[in-house]
Amino acid sequence: MTRLVLVRHGQTAWNLEGRAQGHTDVGLDETGLAQAEALAPYVAAMAPTALWSSDLTRAQQTATVLASATGLDVRSDRRLREFDAGERAGLTTAEFADTFPEAYASWREGHITGHVPGAETVADVVARMVPALQEIWESTPAGETTVVVAHGACLKVSLLAFLGWPDTLLGTLRGLDNCGWSVLEDDAHGRGIRLASYNETAHPAVHGPDFASDAPVG
Repeated sequence: MTRLVLVRHGQTAWNLEGRAQGHTDVGLDETGLAQAEALAPYVAAMAPTALWSSDLTRAQQTATVLASATGLDVRSDRRLREFDAGERAGLTTAEFADTFPEAYASWREGHITGHVPGAETVADVVARMVPALQEIWESTPAGETTVVVAHGACLKVSLLAFLGWPDTLLGTLRGLDNCGWSVLEDDAHGRGIRLASYNETAHPAVHGPDFASDAPVG
């Protein structure tokens, strides 16, 4: 079975505080490192032959732990970055609401960025993420497994687009937990790529604010 395993990085202090990260380069906290260590044997058991990561530190640190467990080198691709959070970067939810009330209201209604100034759109992220995932999938030899470490919001929107699901389903898909993973695999009957599992975790789920996996916090 050819598989693509999509992993969200471990927790950061900003995740815990509910601060939007986007492209801000925040590293893992102690919990995030522990989550990556807990995840590593599960990934190693899948016997991957390639390991890719966003170039942002929180993803790179997660991938480095997985590399130690699998013996693989980490290949970086900046196209796997989180949404650029624009002027929301660094803000807590309360600060977001105070500073950009209209964008906050839009976000509360389900828009993934709330149209905050400077933020990437879903189309922007899909336009870079999906080609990257497609190239990685096509470079995975038949019967082998590739692991990709990236970020919550970009993985959520790109997963739908990669599978060809309508974007109207975005609100029905829960965001990944920190170090949660999903598995895509080829269909044995030649019917294309299918979602085999979603948001598996190797640790008790550590939940921050209820928006943490769905907004462009990373």
